[in-house]
Amino acid sequence: MPFPKIRTEPISDETALPNRLHKGRGAVSNRTSGRFDAADRYDFDDGWTTEERQEIERRETILGVDSARTIITRNTSPDVGFDRSLNPYKGCEHGCIYCFARPTHAYLDLSPGLDFETRIFRKPDAAKLLREELSHRRYTPGPMVLGINTDAYQPTEKTERITRSLLEVLAEFKHPIHLITKSALIQRDLDILSAMARENLVSATLSITTLDRHVARIMEPRAATPSRRLDTLRALREAGVPAGVLVAPIVPGLTCHEIEAILKASAEAGADRAGYTIVRLPYEIKTLFEEWLRMNFPDRANKVLNLIRQCRDGKLNDSSFGSRMVGQGQYAGMIQQRFMLAIRKYGLDRVNGRRSLDYSRFIGGEKQLSLF
Repeated sequence: MPFPKIRTEPISDETALPNRLHKGRGAVSNRTSGRFDAADRYDFDDGWTTEERQEIERRETILGVDSARTIITRNTSPDVGFDRSLNPYKGCEHGCIYCFARPTHAYLDLSPGLDFETRIFRKPDAAKLLREELSHRRYTPGPMVLGINTDAYQPTEKTERITRSLLEVLAEFKHPIHLITKSALIQRDLDILSAMARENLVSATLSITTLDRHVARIMEPRAATPSRRLDTLRALREAGVPAGVLVAPIVPGLTCHEIEAILKASAEAGADRAGYTIVRLPYEIKTLFEEWLRMNFPDRANKVLNLIRQCRDGKLNDSSFGSRMVGQGQYAGMIQQRFMLAIRKYGLDRVNGRRSLDYSRFIGGEKQLSLF
C-alpha cells in the first residue's frame, strides 16, 4: 500500500483529522513532525471515502534501506556500562509510546510518531560491515550491546534475519555481546547464544514494563506479551544464557505499583540480575506521550504527568548524566528504595559468582604488517 499523502504546510484545526487509535500501533497521530522541520505535518481530510480513511488507520509497515558505512556506534556516556553498540534497524515496529529513540526519525525528515513505527530502515550490509570492523588491525574488543537504540528483535527481524547474521559474525570472532530486547524472537537464536554462553561470550536482558496485558497492549502494541517475556527468560536460562530483567521504563502513576511483582515474577523465571529506569520524555516524545495518555487514560493523565515532573526537577525530561535514567527528588527516591528492597528480597542483587564476559578469546584483527 502506498504511504498516505501528507500535507506539509500549516492547516487549520477544521481540516486536520482528529487523533484516533491505529490498530497495532502506539502513537495516536503523525501530527508531531521532526524538530528540524519548518512546519508541522498533519494528515488532513480531503473528502476521501470512509473506506479509504480506514486504509490509513491500518498503517502498514514499509521497509527501507539504510546504506550505513559503519555498523558499530560509539558513545562516551559516563552513565552506561558500554562504549559501543550495534543497531540493525532504524525505527521500531514494537510501537512503544515512551521509546527514547523516536526523535531519531526527525533526522530522516519523518515523524517520531506513526512514521517511527511504520517506516523501518534496515541495514542489509550489517554483517559485512561488522566483519570488516572486527578485522581491522587496530580494533580491540570491549563492552558492546546489540539492540540498544531500537529492538534488534522487532517483528521485521523474523524475515530479515539481520540480527542473526550479526550474531554469527560475533560468534566467529568470539567477540562478547550483551543483548537487550522485549521480544520472544530471541529464542530463535538460542543455538548461537547457547554456544556463545558456553564460552562466556554472551548475556541478555529482557525488558518488562508491566505485567498487565491490557496496559502492555496499548503501550507496547507489537511487543511480546508480559507472559511471553517471562517464558523467554526461562528459555534463555534453560539454554545456559545468563539473563536479567530491566524494569524499564517505570511510568509513575501508571506502572510504578508493579515494581515488586515484576521482580518477583522475573526471579521465579530465572533472572539473575535486575535494573530499572524511570520514563523520560525528550523532544517530540513529550507531545506524543501526552496525547496517547489523554486518549487511553484520561482519568489519570494529569496525575501521571505531574509525577513524572516530580522525578525530573519540574520537567518532563532531564538529560543530565547520572540522573537521566533514574530521576531525582522524593518520588524518584521512593521508587529507588522500593526497587533496592525488592531485588534483595528476590535475590537479584547477588553479584558474587557472576562471571564477566571473556574478552580474551577475541580472534579478530588483520594479521598483516603495517607499512608505517
